[in-house]
Amino acid sequence: MSSNALIAGVNMVKFTKPGKSEEYDVLGATAARNALLDAGIPYQDVQQAFAGFVFGDTCSGQTALYNVGLTGIPIINVNNACASGSTALFLAQQAVRSGAVDVALAVGFEQMPSGALASDTSDRKATTTRLDAAVESIQGWDSNVMQAAMYFGGAGKEYLEKYNASADLFGKISVKARKHAAQNPYSLFTTPLTLEDVMGAPSIYGPLTRLMCCPPTCGGAAVVVVSENYAKKRNLKNTIRIAGISLQTDGPDSFESGSMINAIGAGVTRRTAQAAFEQAGVGPEDVNLVELHDCFSTNEVISYEALGLCSEGGAEKFVADGDNTFGGRIVTNPSGGLLSKGHPLGATGLAQITELTWQLRGTAGDRQVPNARVALQHNIGLGGACVVSVLTQ
Repeated sequence: MSSNALIAGVNMVKFTKPGKSEEYDVLGATAARNALLDAGIPYQDVQQAFAGFVFGDTCSGQTALYNVGLTGIPIINVNNACASGSTALFLAQQAVRSGAVDVALAVGFEQMPSGALASDTSDRKATTTRLDAAVESIQGWDSNVMQAAMYFGGAGKEYLEKYNASADLFGKISVKARKHAAQNPYSLFTTPLTLEDVMGAPSIYGPLTRLMCCPPTCGGAAVVVVSENYAKKRNLKNTIRIAGISLQTDGPDSFESGSMINAIGAGVTRRTAQAAFEQAGVGPEDVNLVELHDCFSTNEVISYEALGLCSEGGAEKFVADGDNTFGGRIVTNPSGGLLSKGHPLGATGLAQITELTWQLRGTAGDRQVPNARVALQHNIGLGGACVVSVLTQ
């Protein structure tokens, strides 16, 4: 795999609350059409498509993309939990870099139900069976608590105990998310929050309050990936290079380390980031901005360290010094992140890539990160999968 893969077009549909969105196929088709329009490429040039979603029936990708065109191309449906959209991108760039195709489309969409995430496969073994057993052995199990909150709240509790940190650290993440979201017309929640608002919200589990948890949302996003030769032939402008991308799954540390921090993906994030950085030939010290998986504010803090953005146990200082926001060292989630922009599972990773592409092009408007040259994306799905991408101009 020696050929470069370039992002030629991106788009996202503004995320909405469940019950207020278009149908999933409209969300996917709209994002795909607009990404192709952004690239200046007709759908007839797309040779393979990869569709990421979690809540949906088989061949939902076909249902969405048939609205764009009936060209007979392979359409591969991808379900990798919250990392489904990023996995679709991984497969699209792999098809391009291998030389199998010159143009691939990654599309993600989600029409989510309201309320806490729940599985509809109660007649068979849950995909989180191994994870749940580890969680129960580490901290016990409370069937009255939302499953995901128990995971990430437990990890947050462990973090505070391990590093003698204050729970205000997590509250400051939510405050920062809303501040960034206020400049993003694609963000769902833009009302500013104070630290008192966040810390005084109803308790969910461990240090988590309601305002430290991302909302269920609906939406769509898409990315067009092309080969360097195709881009030159078509004289495409504003392309962004996928300098490095890695997809990895759990290792023994997720289940055998006795750590909730590893159980929710710190270990796999660390390995995946190292692989992506090595492929790109850069390190975390070169990164200007990052869109990371802040499904809960606790995970943003843990991900800072797993991605190498700060030292182990150094997140409290990283946040206190303002190094995670505008004017600091690495602007984190300039879009507002999952906490404020929303988290429609299959669309999330591709929406992150869309934001980073806009930033690297210098077209992000009032939330533009100055001198953005190297961008990092992080998307994790428990069960599990992790994708880390490094994008450069």
